Amino acid sequence: MRKNENAIWDRFAGIYDRFMKKDMDAYQEMLKKIVLRLTPDDKVLEVATGTGLIALGLSSHFRQIDAVDFSQEMIRAAQKKAQESNIENVRFDVQDANALFYTSASYDAVIIANTLHILPETEKVLNEIKRVLKPEGVLIAPTFVHAGSRKAAVLSRLMSLTGFRAYHKWTEESFHDFLGQNGFELLESSLLHASFPLAYVVVRPQS
Repeated sequence: MRKNENAIWDRFAGIYDRFMKKDMDAYQEMLKKIVLRLTPDDKVLEVATGTGLIALGLSSHFRQIDAVDFSQEMIRAAQKKAQESNIENVRFDVQDANALFYTSASYDAVIIANTLHILPETEKVLNEIKRVLKPEGVLIAPTFVHAGSRKAAVLSRLMSLTGFRAYHKWTEESFHDFLGQNGFELLESSLLHASFPLAYVVVRPQS
């Protein structure tokens, strides 16, 4: 991520949960799907955790979750929520998704939600995710797929005034293709109802 985008997300941290409130029904459905897909002993990493909505929402279902974000303020907000809720099995850390600290083949599952379309170096992040995944591990990548949406086009223009930018605009099918081009095999995909169509996608590294 670029420094100016980091600053944008630092400023956004204080209102992020209120902004996402409108999509919480879709997030709850997403959490249910993740719990059904994984086992309690799976080692889980969430990349671009933001304020920890997903990691904290899953905390009662898994023994340990690591969660990272490049925004210091997002991580501070997540840590505060964890402390207030006495959640001790989620470890939050500031890290760049382009160069994760973790050793190779160390996670059963990596989650990255609603983030791939706003990353300037998406391919590099996917390569890092493949590196830290175990050979049979899965990537869970729920992503807004809003190509062709007038609503999304208007919102994108408004957001660009703040410095925020979407680097990819996918349909569900073109998102599948993109993941395939970057070395992942599709296991599951379904559309969830949210502000924009939300593709809940599960893939694994191609053998």
